[in-house]
Amino acid sequence: MSTRTSSARPLTPTLSPEGSGGTAAPTLSPPGRGRGPAAGREGEGAPARKTLRRPADLIAAGLVAPEREAELAAVARRFAVAITPDMAELIERGDDSDPIARQFVPDAREMETRPEEDQDPIGDRRLSPVKGIVQRYPDRVLLKPSHVCPVYCRFCFRREQVGPEGQSLSAAELEAALDYIRGRPEIWEVIVTGGDPFLLSPRRLTDIVRALDAIPHLGVIRFHSRVPIVAPGRVGPALVRALRAEKAVYVAIHANHPRELTEAVRVACRRLARAGIPLLGQSVLLKGVNDDAAVLEALFRGLAAMRVKPYYLHHPDLARGTARFRPTLAEGQALMRRLRGRVSGLCQPSYVLDLPGGHGKIPVGPCYATPQGASGAWSIEDSGGRAHRYPPPAADPKD
Repeated sequence: MSTRTSSARPLTPTLSPEGSGGTAAPTLSPPGRGRGPAAGREGEGAPARKTLRRPADLIAAGLVAPEREAELAAVARRFAVAITPDMAELIERGDDSDPIARQFVPDAREMETRPEEDQDPIGDRRLSPVKGIVQRYPDRVLLKPSHVCPVYCRFCFRREQVGPEGQSLSAAELEAALDYIRGRPEIWEVIVTGGDPFLLSPRRLTDIVRALDAIPHLGVIRFHSRVPIVAPGRVGPALVRALRAEKAVYVAIHANHPRELTEAVRVACRRLARAGIPLLGQSVLLKGVNDDAAVLEALFRGLAAMRVKPYYLHHPDLARGTARFRPTLAEGQALMRRLRGRVSGLCQPSYVLDLPGGHGKIPVGPCYATPQGASGAWSIEDSGGRAHRYPPPAADPKD
């Protein structure tokens, strides 16, 4: 577990709002550059910008040295590369430890595969009864209409399934996936993921939402997207209208570092929240990006302040070529202990691990309660690490 802030640029400390005994928390962005593009209406006065997809693009943008082109070309042939302009603008040039660069800029170490790593680390393929559907639990399914993303994270557990060559479901394939859901009344929630469903046209999104909204036994439609963070300008009125439904619609957004929470991101999340859409936050615990209590504190507080409830902090999956990102479970638990009592419960996600092979998501956070023999008593650890007996011992009647 790192004890440093995971960036060469220090986060500026501010006083904690937690009151007496609170811990200083960093601001959401460091001083100077790195605050992201200015927020405004989509396309309003913005220069033409493009997503970086080839090593030559990264070199031209000053993100990597020219002598790395050949090694990165080998990586790009195996795993897709894409960095949106919004993310490229946040990267500190010349700093290999920059937490935004580590998430998106390819690295030659991705060609190294550990024995425990796998092409499909959480068993999506084994649990896919119909193209576009993954069912890991009885009451919910994943619906994957597209395999394309706005960015390709270097730690992605689906990195060998997604990419620009990935095909969206055809009309017939989507209908077959919907029929699978319609025919199973035990399914209560559909999680629309991919790829990134917010890259679909508003018309196609509307069709999917209407079809799901019409299934009587569904209670919740949930979208998982990186778009509000990495391409917030896409979250316009048409996309928000496409999410209208009688059923509950949730949007889970993926952010890993407080510098990602730019003003443009706040505007995008505000649009979704004002439409009555509850927002959830998902993050991945990444070595060299956010394996630091102060960074996580700033991230989770920043999300909560944008009406995004931190939901999951994922332990990285065993995807091929991602070993450099993985802390140990003990390091992750130690970080969660440091956050307990330090930040509001609104800012506390569940620390979870997806068991390899498709056996489900399991909470792996620290345990604060230990049974004390057959008496029914427990030892409970408080946020300061002090043990307390529960229930407390009875008071001596002589006192």
